[in-house]
Amino acid sequence: MAITSTGLGSGVDIQSIVSQLVALERGALKPLQTQATKIQSKISVMGTLSSMMTAFGELGTKLATPSSFQAVKGSSSTPTAVGITVAAGTAPTSMSIEVQQLARAQSTASLAVPRDTAMGAGSLRITLGDWSSGSFVAGEAAAVDIDIVEGEDTLTQIAARINTANAGVTATVLRDASGERLLMRSRETGEAMGFEMQVTDADGDPASGLSRLAVQGGVASGVQITHGANALATLNGIAIESTSNTFADGIPGVTLQFSQVTTAPVEVAVTLDKEAMTKTIQSFVDAYNQLNDMLTSVTGYNPDTKVAGSMQGDSTAVGLQNALRGMMRSSTPGGEFTTLADIGIEIKAGGKMSINTTRLNTALDNPEAVQNLFNADHISPTEQGFGEKLKAFAEGFSGASGTLTSRTESLRAAATRNTKEQDKVNERATRAEARYLKQYNAMDAMVGQLNSLNAFVSQQIAQWNKTTS
Repeated sequence: MAITSTGLGSGVDIQSIVSQLVALERGALKPLQTQATKIQSKISVMGTLSSMMTAFGELGTKLATPSSFQAVKGSSSTPTAVGITVAAGTAPTSMSIEVQQLARAQSTASLAVPRDTAMGAGSLRITLGDWSSGSFVAGEAAAVDIDIVEGEDTLTQIAARINTANAGVTATVLRDASGERLLMRSRETGEAMGFEMQVTDADGDPASGLSRLAVQGGVASGVQITHGANALATLNGIAIESTSNTFADGIPGVTLQFSQVTTAPVEVAVTLDKEAMTKTIQSFVDAYNQLNDMLTSVTGYNPDTKVAGSMQGDSTAVGLQNALRGMMRSSTPGGEFTTLADIGIEIKAGGKMSINTTRLNTALDNPEAVQNLFNADHISPTEQGFGEKLKAFAEGFSGASGTLTSRTESLRAAATRNTKEQDKVNERATRAEARYLKQYNAMDAMVGQLNSLNAFVSQQIAQWNKTTS
């Protein structure tokens, strides 16, 4: 096997020389690598800006939605007795409520029987209806029949059969010192949601077997009945009634929840929810400031660290910041409020926004005018409401064909070209290294031969000198 070691013939450190020459060939890599780092930094910044602009546009959609400035809230002087919920856009109002009776479901309890007693054969028929007239009046729902097996079905099995029959009632078994009882209850409250349970008893004895469970309005079977009832109340002195303890649809957008019978009037009110509307506007201001700070950082120069932002001088980033600030100073004609400053959104030095809470609170006394400032629809894009402007502005920069998107694609193309240029430099350096090694090794071999010839000649001359002497 041939063993080569460069420089043996000449004594020259060929590997070191070649390495230095190749390093010179690779010298063009450094500026390319520096450029690649800057490009990647810009791509990263563009990605962040694009995400922020997309979120900004979504916020514009929210601001342009009328319900954002139709927020209202309900309040109650005794929320443990009367609760209130309201829908957006409900007109502010107030009212006085007195609750005389809560809605309840019909409930029954059978006489006690020994535990685990088989109740006998037969069938149960459960019918939903109304007891308010003093006698049972069946409702529109079809009766449900349940077969009971002799010698097998105890109250526990009967309760399970009732629960799976979807008859509009629920059943359970109560066990105490006297034995066990079948408890039944309507699934829904109200007079009209009572029930009757007729029994067909195989033994024919009303005092035994299944007959003991009959719910037919009296106490013949010993079943205790608490009839269902509607909620009764007065609203501003007017009697109202509800089959449940929730009174809805009586007042558009308002739902009342009754929890206790009252001993004094409860005052409930619907008022503008300025806190919710302020929160919406604050989220807009915060999003703008974050975007403005980001643009200021990447396009500016920090005199303390003496470091320039990665996008300093970049026309896209600088143009975005200027356009953003310009838009915030634009106007929306045709309403009581035409600029953001009119409702207390002020632009300070450096382009940052702040909220004058006193002015905003006053402006929100007229939410329709504030709403118009954000969702007014004009033919001219520059006169649109600020929510509409934000949507269009964000789409223009971060949309599929937006400025940021195009700039990002351009930067990615530049990154690809840079990578190819680096590959070319590395390829040239590799070829140069092979060429230099070949040349220097040839020189080394020649010098080695010359050295060998020199040694031979010197040896011959020395020998001649010895012979002649």
